[in-house]
Amino acid sequence: MTLQEKWIALSTIIRREIVRFMRIWVQTLIPPVITMTLYFVIFGKLIGSRIGEMGGFSYVEFVVPGLIMMSIITNSYGKVVSSLFSVKFQESSEEILVSPTPDYIILFGYVFGGVIRGLLVGFIVTIVSMFFTDLSIHNLPVTICIVFLTSVVFALAGFLNALFAKGFDDISIIPTFILTPLTYLGGVFYSIKLLPEFWQGVSQLNPILYMVNAFRYGILGASDINIATAFFGVIGFIILLSSVCLYLLAHGTRLRS
Repeated sequence: MTLQEKWIALSTIIRREIVRFMRIWVQTLIPPVITMTLYFVIFGKLIGSRIGEMGGFSYVEFVVPGLIMMSIITNSYGKVVSSLFSVKFQESSEEILVSPTPDYIILFGYVFGGVIRGLLVGFIVTIVSMFFTDLSIHNLPVTICIVFLTSVVFALAGFLNALFAKGFDDISIIPTFILTPLTYLGGVFYSIKLLPEFWQGVSQLNPILYMVNAFRYGILGASDINIATAFFGVIGFIILLSSVCLYLLAHGTRLRS
């Protein structure tokens, strides 16, 4: 394929993925915003007023970056896993396999579709959060980079989950039993400095902890972990997940329903 043909293929996949979730925007964009608003009200205002400060900030200021990141993670992941699995379920994946489109174009198309939805939801949640606290940005480059890279990581994870999924139960078990616990234990609602030393060490095995804290540093200028470590870890996950996805796509076995 020529460069122009590759661009047409990539833009077509991305445009199709955007249309897919924007066509039912009431179901794809509004529910996560309502959920995050409830988090802001319950944890930020009702419970936060009793907790007081966390890490030198009011509790609502502390949890806002984590909640924004949580919405980006879940929507980037959910968009790709549901979209790709629907292709497998409808048994139209053979059209992808026999097309001359390179595997990396297919992967990038689905991933960037998920990234766009994740970032769009994150932007809306950020706007909503301004009704509950004064949100300022401490380091704009760090904020933009970590948001984008995190969204890519979980879009890739959603793609990988969809490749291995054999039924609808398989695309819900990972978010329910792995993604949600890791998110709640990733320092969204508390600083790991409050934990005993042993549990601080255990928490540092959670990759979401690094993403949430890097984003919190970008917004508030405070973090429980080293920012460079967070970026190296996220980039490492992107390389690893991309390699696995491309390997599976090249063989095509996991893309068949």
